[in-house]
Amino acid sequence: MNADAKALAASFDLEKLTPEFYDNPYPTYRALRENEPVKRLRNGTVFLTRYDDLVTTYKNTKSFSSDKKREFAPKYGDTPLYEHHTTSLVFNDPPSHTRVRRLIMGALSPRAIASMEGDLIKLVDGLLDAIETKGACELIEDFAASIPIEVIGNLLDVPHEERGPLRDWSLAILGALEPVVSPEVAARGNKAVADFLAYLQTLVSRRRTKPGNPERDVLTRLIQGEENGERLTEKELLHNCIFLLNAGHETTTNLIGNGLVALDRHPDQKRRLIENPDMIKTAVEEMLRYESSNQLGNRMTTEKVELGGVMLDAGTSVTLCIGAANRDPAQFPDPERFDIARTPNRHLAFATGAHQCAGMALARLEGAIAISRFLARFPNYAVSGQPVRGGRVRFRGFLSVPCALG
Repeated sequence: MNADAKALAASFDLEKLTPEFYDNPYPTYRALRENEPVKRLRNGTVFLTRYDDLVTTYKNTKSFSSDKKREFAPKYGDTPLYEHHTTSLVFNDPPSHTRVRRLIMGALSPRAIASMEGDLIKLVDGLLDAIETKGACELIEDFAASIPIEVIGNLLDVPHEERGPLRDWSLAILGALEPVVSPEVAARGNKAVADFLAYLQTLVSRRRTKPGNPERDVLTRLIQGEENGERLTEKELLHNCIFLLNAGHETTTNLIGNGLVALDRHPDQKRRLIENPDMIKTAVEEMLRYESSNQLGNRMTTEKVELGGVMLDAGTSVTLCIGAANRDPAQFPDPERFDIARTPNRHLAFATGAHQCAGMALARLEGAIAISRFLARFPNYAVSGQPVRGGRVRFRGFLSVPCALG
């Protein structure tokens, strides 16, 4: 096994992944973590799999930059995807990142998120009613994917009749973040950015004319800015509205889908949660750790720096493997075990440091309400066919999960 693991680590190429890897990447991540934790890939980039190395990278914003202009220029060229991914919050460094994040965090305050709970429960219960009437469900389309689209639609106060394209736009834009992007995927992503921007210009224009309540309407809050006069530019405003949808859509869909599938595959833990519904918070944290919705992050070194005993030159592209770090036995005892009571659980599903996910409190609330209420309504649910994975390495989730209600 040791020789096999060494061979697996030695042959790893992020640009040439196998169907077996997409189905279950964790044996490969373990082999890399144990044999080549700071892995130099053929394309000159470095792939990190140890928890401590990721934390070091996340927290050292001086040596490890999030600015993607240099990396994305050859990947996207002068396109809408390039403009979007180099303007949105997640791919920028301080002070620009700090200013934009402060405005978004102001709109996602604990008070604002707490006020969403009633509407979220009503939304989830409405979806569960529809599933019960139908007598069976497709977990992703009928449930998991429907929740974040509505939540973010409500956040930006997008009229219900205008929400139809949001999910496809998000999937197309995020699909273009994969390590290898085909011309067809790039074309879909660019069209999605252009179409989304055109729609947002109309929405923003309407909102400027007729503002909403800035305590509940994030778009109005972002348009108005802070009392001290801090405001986003028009370009920042539009692209960070796209970012809010993308950051909260697929990742939360994956949290709910991955979580319900993990419970189905671990009946002892499912039974434990049914018998102890107050464990939902620790259960959600374990779902985030065990099958991280977002598996990869990226940084670029700004100077020569040592990491994990390896010297990296300035200008080295670094991939942070969250999925591997969240199963690092140096941080998590018995990391391959799914344990809904695991504590402490300092997983990196939301990153850490300056770029820790701005919407993590909202994602946790969505996950807890969706999963606990699904379980309470359908305690005997079971995956009834072969789930279909999303076929992506950066975002780990399912495209479809057939489900019997029991």
